[in-house]
Amino acid sequence: MDKAGRVKIVTTIADVQAQPRAKRRVLVATMGALHKAHGELIRVAREAAGKDGEVAVSIFVNPLQFEPGSDYKRYPRPEKADEEFCGNAGVDLLFRPSADEVYRTDRSTFVEESFLSSTLEGKSRPGHFRGVCTVVAKLFNILAPDAAVFGEKDFQQLAVIRRMVRDLNFNIEIIAVPTVREEDGLACSSRNQYLNSEERKQAPVLHKALQAAATGGNKFVREIVALAREEVINEALLARIDYLDIVDAETLKPVETVGPNTVLLVAVFFSKTRLIDNMRLA
Repeated sequence: MDKAGRVKIVTTIADVQAQPRAKRRVLVATMGALHKAHGELIRVAREAAGKDGEVAVSIFVNPLQFEPGSDYKRYPRPEKADEEFCGNAGVDLLFRPSADEVYRTDRSTFVEESFLSSTLEGKSRPGHFRGVCTVVAKLFNILAPDAAVFGEKDFQQLAVIRRMVRDLNFNIEIIAVPTVREEDGLACSSRNQYLNSEERKQAPVLHKALQAAATGGNKFVREIVALAREEVINEALLARIDYLDIVDAETLKPVETVGPNTVLLVAVFFSKTRLIDNMRLA
């Protein structure tokens, strides 16, 4: 922060790279529309940075990770509210570049992870993780953090980023933060604001289905998935399942029985709004 206690806001790569460095920089990469889950990421980042370190937040709605016909143009961009959020949360540096600043019009280089990203979100949203990996790699190069914080709500994204960091030898610690939820269990997401009142009322069924699967006592995947689907279908008439799968948490490959390190991941549409959630089963 500057001497007045305000967050330092920078919009160009040249300016952000010219900023004096603290002993330890921890990055929270976001697309803005900040909410309490981002507040928890920032809190963990502050803890990881230490007394003499700094927390850097990036806000960039990344066009590369939005498939054609998706909500890129209508994705919320409340700049003033985000600035106030960062200031109140004790963020030191806010990097908020434009799309033209991040990507050249004749760009021809991308970063792509080809194993973990081939299923689940990657199957439903072709090209999504190429966009994620490309922008995260660029942010790592631009901001040169010592560590970066990501939420477990985006479970597959976290796994893909960890693999990218490993494979490309980024000397960056990746810190995972448990999913932050509303009081009714719905995972916090910027997209929740798209839900109308009835959709919002039904949306917590994702978490209820996950809980039912985790506590049902079944070990066979087919039975667990059937139970979770039944929870979603029976309780939420407006819900349309995209996927509901149980996979190995390391490889993201399907399993037949629940064992150590298995996770249930779900994506559900409420009209055009797509929500995701997950829960470890063992």
